[in-house]
Amino acid sequence: MYTASDKRYDHMIYNRCGHSGLKLPAVSLGFWHNFGDTASFENMRQICFTAFDSGITHFDLANNYGPVPGSAEKNLGRILKEDMKPYRDELIISTKAGYDMWEGPYGDWGSRKYLLASLDQSLDRLGLEYVDIFYHHRMDPETPLEETMGALAQAVRSGKALYAGLSNYDGPTLKKAEKILRDMHCPFIINQNRYSIFDRTIEKNGLKDASAELKKGIIAFSPLAQGLLTNRYLNGIPEDSRMRTDGRFLTSDSLTKEKLDQITELNKIANDRGQTLAEMALSWVLHDGVVTSVLAGVSRPSQILDNVKAVENIKFSEEELKKIEQISNREVAE
Repeated sequence: MYTASDKRYDHMIYNRCGHSGLKLPAVSLGFWHNFGDTASFENMRQICFTAFDSGITHFDLANNYGPVPGSAEKNLGRILKEDMKPYRDELIISTKAGYDMWEGPYGDWGSRKYLLASLDQSLDRLGLEYVDIFYHHRMDPETPLEETMGALAQAVRSGKALYAGLSNYDGPTLKKAEKILRDMHCPFIINQNRYSIFDRTIEKNGLKDASAELKKGIIAFSPLAQGLLTNRYLNGIPEDSRMRTDGRFLTSDSLTKEKLDQITELNKIANDRGQTLAEMALSWVLHDGVVTSVLAGVSRPSQILDNVKAVENIKFSEEELKKIEQISNREVAE
């Protein structure tokens, strides 16, 4: 059985999740891809071991992560049972429900029926009695917000989740949901949203400001813009790139000359800081203290070691921030 490094907590930064008692590592491990049934199970194991040995205590999943849907939870459940069971109380395991998961009218969106049934299924696949955080995965335009938030509160009251979270919400809806959950005395502590140098949606839709105002945490997914904010594409598109092989990700049409110019200039700023572009991109998301953690998706253990280096330098000069803003906003102006 796997034995964790006794130095696993030496270098990671742990940030308090909003105004709660829970701390998350500055870098968390996302299971959106590379943990489905099409991937190498041994590679999954080594990614999990390397992450935990590096101080990454938070593993983030959803009911539909795969492919196939459910397989990421199933594979982590096997790893937890066979290798990491002694460390369960040192881990934060989160999952979500809100996207299409099974056939019929009860396998999607935000009804009480769907959310609570999905959580039971997730726990069964994970082999756990509870998850630490249970999220509603996206806003539902038809189900009353009170019903969806009531389901999250019930999940916590039942002991099947310790905390509630919201994912892909905007600022105004977050405020309404927060009030409902507060009135229900439900420990809602975190929002999960896409955020990167190239994607500022949460700055524009009020989510980032509302989270800071309400003292709720934010965990950012796609902080590397699905690989654009790395040095991987500086010299063309590699043959083994997901951009060529996996339709769930960016297509080659996304890498325009203008985008490549932006990436090249950002890479120069990163080099001047003594970082790789990926390290700087992760550091930038964390730099102002509003974002609690960044979710890193990796395909091999060595990428974990690269990503955790981001916590070594999350301070930026005003000049660096100004240059990054000018570069990232240029595409809009053109």
